[in-house]
Amino acid sequence: MNKDFEVIDHTADIGIRAYGVDLSRAFVNAARGMFSLITDIDRVKEVLCREANATAADKETLLAEWLNELIFLFDTELVLFSRFYIESLSDTEIRSRCWGEKIDKSRHELKRGIKSATYHMLKVEQKTDYLYQVQVLFDI
Repeated sequence: MNKDFEVIDHTADIGIRAYGVDLSRAFVNAARGMFSLITDIDRVKEVLCREANATAADKETLLAEWLNELIFLFDTELVLFSRFYIESLSDTEIRSRCWGEKIDKSRHELKRGIKSATYHMLKVEQKTDYLYQVQVLFDI
C-alpha cells in the first residue's frame, strides 16, 4: 500500500482512514491526515517542538484523545504540526513529540476548522502482520 491516509466524507463531518506498518505509524499518519484537513502540511516548517501525550482505557479511545490533544495545542497556541514522532505507545498510553510552527497567514491557508476527534465509527485494527488501519471522524 503506498498511501498513508485517505479522507472519508461523512454527512456533516469528515474523517481520516490511516495506515501503517505498525500501530505507531498508523497513529502518525492519522495525525498527518488530520492536519492536512486543516492546511497544506507541506508548507509547515518544523521550527518548534511540543509534547503531546494521552492516556485512555483502550487503543481506540487513545487515538481520539491524542488527536484531541493535538487539536487543543492548535487551538490554544495556534500551532500547525507537520511531523510526529511517537516515543512510546501502548494500548492505554501515548507519548509523542510533534514539530511545526505558529500559523503564518502569509503562507498557511486554513481550509477548515476541526472541533474534535469523535468516537463515532472510531476503529483501530490490525489487518495483517504488516498493515494497521485506524479510522476517525472529526466534528468540524
